[in-house]
Amino acid sequence: MVKEALLIVDMSNDFVADDGPLTVGKPAQEIVPYIKDLATEFLEAGKMVVVSMDAHQPNDPHFELWSPHNIVGTEGQQLYGELYDWYEANQNNENLIYSAKTNYNAFFQTDLAETFRKAGVEKVHTVGVTTDICDFLTVSGADAEGFKTAIHKRGIATFTDLGETMVNHMVRCFHTEVID
Repeated sequence: MVKEALLIVDMSNDFVADDGPLTVGKPAQEIVPYIKDLATEFLEAGKMVVVSMDAHQPNDPHFELWSPHNIVGTEGQQLYGELYDWYEANQNNENLIYSAKTNYNAFFQTDLAETFRKAGVEKVHTVGVTTDICDFLTVSGADAEGFKTAIHKRGIATFTDLGETMVNHMVRCFHTEVID
């Protein structure tokens, strides 16, 4: 049996709340119950769940391209709504991990791949935002690190019209399993 982990990408107030500076808005808000239920399912099965979150400093050069967002220690960087409550209720579970990232790819210059390897994880399931940027590049990173990948269509959203195109690229480029 393949050991699996769930990776929740960038479900912060700044990306999900109506007034977030890089909000995906309603499409992101609509996937929250699915992500919460899936994360609960993974934890109850003894599987690892990782919350991967953008973590920027106020003067981050990243803000030359994007509006300031997910500044460390701000409310904007916190998990959105019910996901925040879910995380607070489960934060003492040893299989729940928080992983800060400064790049689109959750594996870039983090210890995430090493964490998964130590736990024996072979397959990474990805949910969160945005499909065509951080989700796509995180799936690419997982593939480059040698993990099998899966993307949950009911658990991803973006603010562009490229979502389906990028899911198709994940399938073609990384042999990603698509879960409807």
